Amino acid sequence: MKRIVFALLFVLGLSVNPIFAQGVHIYNPQANATEQIAAAVKKAHTEGKNVFLQIGGNWCPWCVKFHGFCDNTPEIHQLMEKDYVRVMVNYSKENKNLDVLAKLGYPQRFGFPVLVILNDKGERIHTQNSAYLEEDGGYSIKKVAGFLKNWSPDALNPAHYASK
Repeated sequence: MKRIVFALLFVLGLSVNPIFAQGVHIYNPQANATEQIAAAVKKAHTEGKNVFLQIGGNWCPWCVKFHGFCDNTPEIHQLMEKDYVRVMVNYSKENKNLDVLAKLGYPQRFGFPVLVILNDKGERIHTQNSAYLEEDGGYSIKKVAGFLKNWSPDALNPAHYASK
């Protein structure tokens, strides 16, 4: 009897956990990633920002976790809003976006989610293995904030590094 109760509680726990829920749709397999990225680059150019590509899929618990972390952690959310135009690039059995990933230098080799930063001209300036941003079973505010600050348009401004 105890085994049955434990099994039922385990299954119930999985069913209410948002990572395992069927309703998670932060990535759109039908979206045209090339068009999404082009629109983001145009917007980034207008707003003086970089483009932040989060590549992954609805099937990926760490992808869902990173998305939630960025949206629900005020410091990270503010950095994203200030310096980046964010695009969720789908990678799933329905649509792997292999043409886009080839143009980005095959970032899928790092696993998922993988993060790619483009400048406001659409040039890839960094690819980040998100595992390096993890800590204690989740994402580190300090590591993610440092990453976002180090690849922001301001951090890449040559005027900060010119001899005076």
